[in-house]
Amino acid sequence: MSSPLPESVLSYHNKFSDPDKLIFEFLAMQISKQLTGAELKLWHAHPVWFLDGNPIVGYSRQKPGVRLMFWSGADFKEPDLILSSTGKFKDASIFYNEITEINAVDIKRWLQKSREIQWDYKNIVKRKGILKKLK
Repeated sequence: MSSPLPESVLSYHNKFSDPDKLIFEFLAMQISKQLTGAELKLWHAHPVWFLDGNPIVGYSRQKPGVRLMFWSGADFKEPDLILSSTGKFKDASIFYNEITEINAVDIKRWLQKSREIQWDYKNIVKRKGILKKLK
């Protein structure tokens, strides 16, 4: 049976060690299941899901761990999500180093909020860096 993930995303996963790959695969499965109809592609060299061309959620490996980032997560009002340090954007993230740290119930709730709460990153260049709330 073939993977529902694009080859580019599988190649991204395969660049990393097993602990990170397990986290990536789990996150990809959860996100794909919850964000039906979303487009998944590599964007800025890591997997990102889009709804109507707007980035919603993605993950990448960074020094503190695997970062799960929600582009509009600052408005989710979730204490476990770390707000962007710049304050310029509306993103929020959480970091994982072990698959056992992941709470699937939290991820499901955050993904539901990501459909309901969106800032228009798709048109940020056209608006000269100004973000507008979509929903």
